[in-house]
Amino acid sequence: MEKFSNDQVMRRQMLFDQVFKVVTRGFAFLVLALLLGILISLMIGAMPSIKAFGFGFLTSGEWDPVAGRFGAAVPIFGTLITSCIALLIGVPISFGIALFLTELCPAGLKRPLGIAVELLAGIPSIIYGMWGLFVFAPYFSENIQPWLIDNLGTVPFVGWVFQGAPMGIGIFTAGLILAIMVIPFIASVMRDVFEVVPTLLKESAYGLGSTTWEVVRYVVLPYTKTGVVGGIMLGLGRALGETMAVTFVIGNSSHFAPGLFQPGNSIASSLANEFAEANGDLYIASLIQLGLILFFITFVVLACSKILLLRLKRQEGKAS
Repeated sequence: MEKFSNDQVMRRQMLFDQVFKVVTRGFAFLVLALLLGILISLMIGAMPSIKAFGFGFLTSGEWDPVAGRFGAAVPIFGTLITSCIALLIGVPISFGIALFLTELCPAGLKRPLGIAVELLAGIPSIIYGMWGLFVFAPYFSENIQPWLIDNLGTVPFVGWVFQGAPMGIGIFTAGLILAIMVIPFIASVMRDVFEVVPTLLKESAYGLGSTTWEVVRYVVLPYTKTGVVGGIMLGLGRALGETMAVTFVIGNSSHFAPGLFQPGNSIASSLANEFAEANGDLYIASLIQLGLILFFITFVVLACSKILLLRLKRQEGKAS
């Protein structure tokens, strides 16, 4: 009788285990189904625009709702250039913050500064946009931008970047606000991965006479390179899809900006500004196609980061 009871318990446990596997597998496939559903719905919604403009939609810089002519070149350019500016500014600062918090910060300041970084990550994006528009942009246009235009606007080859009227808003301002937004995310990830480096490895390097920079370069970074790249890709994903903060400060111009100080546009800001007022199937389809392009850009970035992480993981343990 006892043996029969044990068999029943085992069968019940095996049944629960099978149910658990089926449920968790269903959750995993649900994510794939949602991703596929979003992609299909975007493609169906964008089909009138795809049929009307073809691949010319990607290269055309014209955006004229009245004439019914649409092109995505300006929003694509604005999205990519502001994200690049954000990473160029944000990654070095994030690295410095994470390095200071893990290697150089006094014990009494480590926790308050870490909490401050995490609080910055929780601020809504619209707050960054309002601060950028009402505080940073006026100060930038009055005190910094004129000096940059006068002193760097005539430099050969790069002077065009700093030419334009000192309005405060524009592509550079949007990239700078994005940098401020992505710094907490990248810095938090870098700090967490730096902290998992075994203390024994760092103490051994210090014992051999290494400086702090040498320990970071030859011990910490090789040990955490996968996590560092992942944090940078997380920040890039945030920058590519940011909407409200960019909408406030980028200027929302449908023309190509001749310089970084000129107003521009991005895919996310175009959708935020125009979707509610779009009239006509072709107009709406063109906006949906912009969303499809942003979906594709994000997918390509994540796929490339995944390939890079796999290559880094494959090279672990090999002689450098």
